[in-house]
Amino acid sequence: MNDNEHLCRDPNALGLRPVDVLRQQAHRLIPGGAHTYAKGDDQFPANAPAFIVSGCGCRVEDTEGRSFIEYGMGLRAVTLGHAFPAVTEAVARTLHLGCNFSRPSIWEVSCAEQVLSLWNEPLMVKFGKNGSDATSAAVRLARAYTGRDLIACCSDQPFYSVDDWFIGLTPMNAGIPPAIRNLTKTFRYNDIASVESLFQTHSGEIAALIMEASTYSEPQDDFLNRVADLCHRAGTLFILDEMITGFRWHLGGARAEYNLQPDLATYGKALGNGFSVSALVGRPEIMRLGGLEHHEPRVFLMSYTHGAELCGLAAAHATVAAYKTLPVIDTMYRQGQRLKEGIEKIVQDRGLQSHFQIMGRPCNLVFAAYDARGQRSQAFRTLFLQELVRGGVLGPSFVVSYSHDNDAVDHTIAVVGRALDVYGNALRDGVDRYLEGPVSKPVFRRFNHEEFS
Repeated sequence: MNDNEHLCRDPNALGLRPVDVLRQQAHRLIPGGAHTYAKGDDQFPANAPAFIVSGCGCRVEDTEGRSFIEYGMGLRAVTLGHAFPAVTEAVARTLHLGCNFSRPSIWEVSCAEQVLSLWNEPLMVKFGKNGSDATSAAVRLARAYTGRDLIACCSDQPFYSVDDWFIGLTPMNAGIPPAIRNLTKTFRYNDIASVESLFQTHSGEIAALIMEASTYSEPQDDFLNRVADLCHRAGTLFILDEMITGFRWHLGGARAEYNLQPDLATYGKALGNGFSVSALVGRPEIMRLGGLEHHEPRVFLMSYTHGAELCGLAAAHATVAAYKTLPVIDTMYRQGQRLKEGIEKIVQDRGLQSHFQIMGRPCNLVFAAYDARGQRSQAFRTLFLQELVRGGVLGPSFVVSYSHDNDAVDHTIAVVGRALDVYGNALRDGVDRYLEGPVSKPVFRRFNHEEFS
């Protein structure tokens, strides 16, 4: 048994305290008790694991020694599986080399070559640590390149950045001046008229339009290419946010899946199989503004102390290599389809089609919960999550990884069946009768104590 296996089997080896003590300490030391809002206590039912000790493949273990099949996998960042050997071994090799120097490391060139080899076109890349590093850098670069101030983004897509240019649009916009909020405008997905209207209203003012190629709906009527064409006719840069679609839709991302040629594209999450690394990829004539070989005003482009830290780059290099040699994406589609079909059969057999839906591509499944009136319901979502946890499944979504094997998927389908039995009873008797704790809440809300049903 190696040290990691020992820690996994014996959480006390970490000197862990009781869960209630840990939770109190977490909230005393960390605003919200976690460093990512989507992982907070308000997002999960009362019986969910409070803290994770370790993960292997598609399974995680909590501080109480309970094991769960996990979905979502670190907010879609872990596509190969937790502690995937090819990645962890590559990172381990770099640990003996140092991690940060006063001059560029050879990993910066090697990783750039590896990542850019995914597309057969001349491109440049700059690495960061978080997705927001890349998206906000793309926005700044677009403003410098075009000499314009306004940014357009899709209002039907949930998240682009932690920075003010986007968070100002959400209900959690405290601390962001109206002047900043007003610089970002929105349009609707698959609504080309809303994009046309935006360009007409703000003619010559929009520096960039940023969007995901798709989330849970597919583009209709050549929407993506029509948007790109509107951008180029208006002198606006087209930025493709590939945080989720990259390394999940296709090896070359959504740009390859839909045959797109964005001016700039951003990658993160799966790029390093959960390790902290992100990338801004773009046309050289735009990216060069962040370089040394021009005579125009300099753009401060993704210059971070830890931007090229070796562990992140080694993880990215190994992750891309794994994608090139293993059927990662095919497996995620296949296992996601197996899961989707199993769940849909249960929903149909129980007559719950109006109350529970599974949506999205097989490689990126999410679900929606509805109450007896057919309204979206946080209470029923919480109940469903609670019953999944009871069956050993941690499922804020049904986003699979390469490591979700048939046993994991089939066990999940069986657990969903039992959970939907309880769900059906709650539709008849009232959800409060079955909930064991408070209702989970959306991340983006104006006040902490808003009530949701």
